[in-house]
Amino acid sequence: MAPHRPKILDVLDLERIDRDIFRGSPLPSKLARTYGGQVAAQALVAATRTVSEDFSVHSLHGYFVGPGNPDASTVFLVDRVRDGRSFVSRSVKVVQDGKAIFSMQASFHIRDDHGPQHSDEMRAVPAPESIAVDTESLTSVQRLFRDEWADWDVRIVPPEDYEHNKYTASQQVVWFRTKSRLPDIDTLHVCTLAYMSDMTLLSSALVPHRPAEFQEASLDHAMWFLRPFRADEWLLYDQVSPSAHGGRALTHGRIFNQQGDLVAVVTQEGLTRTLRDGAQSVPLKEQEEQ
Repeated sequence: MAPHRPKILDVLDLERIDRDIFRGSPLPSKLARTYGGQVAAQALVAATRTVSEDFSVHSLHGYFVGPGNPDASTVFLVDRVRDGRSFVSRSVKVVQDGKAIFSMQASFHIRDDHGPQHSDEMRAVPAPESIAVDTESLTSVQRLFRDEWADWDVRIVPPEDYEHNKYTASQQVVWFRTKSRLPDIDTLHVCTLAYMSDMTLLSSALVPHRPAEFQEASLDHAMWFLRPFRADEWLLYDQVSPSAHGGRALTHGRIFNQQGDLVAVVTQEGLTRTLRDGAQSVPLKEQEEQ
């Protein structure tokens, strides 16, 4: 039997069709709209492939400006904004059928720079192996994405198993990693984490509002890469939502490795609109066809 090929390798496998133009092939999905983390990760791959290996990405800022079609090819147009001695800037426009669905700015920093060091500490939580996935308590959206993310091990830490910040309106803590071992390529792990960073983050805004369900969609996404890590080793996603109002929620996540090092920070705003009668939180293909 051939070894399992991790899905993320297909996600990140872009075809170069011109110097700064790349194309992603359609990938199987039950979703009627392309998962946002996939678009962001692929845009980062396109940007990275125009930058010297002397630089590594340290931040990205993206806007989801239109729904993606998972059954159509996606084109990534890279603009080489600036090539400096210490920093490199790229802009990526993601297009389907002639229309933009995502735009991203990414900044890269020379790998061998030096300066002061400090880091927040990781909160005390149970080890990921001790957390059983309670499939009975999953929301419909969580059940949907459990199937979409079958290649990832995602474990939500029970809220009674960690100390809560009394000044935070909504919070959630998640362990996650890829189930399969990935190649020893730094940029592959970085782009994989960009894919993973959209997992569960918006749902952190809805914790105090369950069991009600809401229309959910990512609106923008910002990410900072702080230290080296592996996406196939356990990472703790410590999430909070400072505000939800007017159909939008702001979320923020800090990502630690299992040794307690802060490796990345994410901020995202998403649509959290009250559902209309008959509407679904996240549309599926069969729902769109009805």
